[in-house]
Amino acid sequence: MTQQKLLDTVKHFGNLNKHALVIGDVMLDRYLMGEVNRISPEAPVPVVLIKSQQDRAGGAANVAANLSLLGITTHIIGCVGVDNEANILLNLMRDTNINIHHIIHSNQRPTVAKTRILGGHQQMMRLDQESNITFNTHENTQLIRAITEEIALKPAVVILSDYAKGLLSTDICQQIITMCNAQGITTLVDPKGHDYGKYKGATALTPNKKETAEACAVSIHDASLINQATALKNTLDLAFLVVTRGEEGISLIDEASHLLPAAAKQVFDVSGAGDTVIATLAAGLIHELSPLEALQLANIAAGVVVGKVGTVPISRDDLIEALANEQSSEQAHKVCDLVHLMQKVDRWKKANQKIVFTNGCFDLLHAGHVTYLEAAKKRGDKLILGLNTDRSVSALKGPTRPVVNENDRARVLAALESVDAVILFDEDTPLNLINAIKPNIIAKGSDYTADQVVGGKEVESWGGEIALIDLVAGRSTTGILNKIAS
Repeated sequence: MTQQKLLDTVKHFGNLNKHALVIGDVMLDRYLMGEVNRISPEAPVPVVLIKSQQDRAGGAANVAANLSLLGITTHIIGCVGVDNEANILLNLMRDTNINIHHIIHSNQRPTVAKTRILGGHQQMMRLDQESNITFNTHENTQLIRAITEEIALKPAVVILSDYAKGLLSTDICQQIITMCNAQGITTLVDPKGHDYGKYKGATALTPNKKETAEACAVSIHDASLINQATALKNTLDLAFLVVTRGEEGISLIDEASHLLPAAAKQVFDVSGAGDTVIATLAAGLIHELSPLEALQLANIAAGVVVGKVGTVPISRDDLIEALANEQSSEQAHKVCDLVHLMQKVDRWKKANQKIVFTNGCFDLLHAGHVTYLEAAKKRGDKLILGLNTDRSVSALKGPTRPVVNENDRARVLAALESVDAVILFDEDTPLNLINAIKPNIIAKGSDYTADQVVGGKEVESWGGEIALIDLVAGRSTTGILNKIAS
């Protein structure tokens, strides 16, 4: 299937009168984010100065969040404790429009929670809250009732998201798979543990490479791993098997073996990538893509989420943007008008990404420009460049400028990895543009002072900051033009 057809399919996600059901271990992923500037005098450990806290839906709840944000109506069955973490997690799922009617509340166990402490982008420690107590008779009775009622609603796909926290026992898995097979419902499993016999008869499993090696009782480096995985697929009577292989990509094993190269360009955090793969695979199958076509989408979706810090679900808009990027080997999509720029800005802000804004003429792009833009990008997550039109450059620099027209300047700047969006502006200053975007940081060269930066006061008024970037000495467009003229 072409990228355009995949793109058209994703644009129609959610238009069908179908829903997905996720069953599994829901959990709260908590991130304490800070900075490390010193070592503790009490012990040889770093001191993390906490700057912010983020709570996100994890485990099976993250699978459901991925599906819902892709536009798929999603129901979930899971178990939480009677505690504050449960309230937070349930609210996160409600906020993502997940149907939580069949979430079970247990007095016997806490809500599963993972608290990660980060210094910058580096994870320093993880604190886990969970219980290994076997589900009791009352809990299993509630669980079976919920499963029976939900499967009676005939979901298009059932996903078993197993994090080995006790909910998906062998008996429960086999009951679910048997009920689904009786009604022709696709069952996808993200497995855990060494014994995959509990998942026999499912439509497909999506283990990672390490999990596959363990299930096949071979080394992760064994050259025969895919052959062993094929035998595992046949033993478990699966329609197909998906092996996620990190930087190597994704293998699909059905009648043959297919390898999809990794789509990620930059990897910050692989947390939740497997959740995104199985959710996007399910969304594709719901919309009648083949397993290979659905995995093409899943591969691109995983490439997006690993470029973010922490457990972050894919959204339909994120996937559409990623597909559009894949569709073109060029970077022209970065050049946009205000309407399309604000759509990008809204997505970035929802993902808690820090936006940097800078502006200028950037006539005759040189090493000084490139170095400056790279330094500006490092101040945040996304860099927006406001580019003076030809008319405004002439007004600033004189009638002989610019040397390069605005469209060509925009196209060249868009090709830089450090630049995430380029927008032309025709006014004397970018103040209106800054007020529309409301960036977290406004960057200018160190030849300015803070009080000279247009929009500086406005950015500071909404809690942002001004960043003055050191310039590369001896690099300027004027210098280049003088050298040419001499």
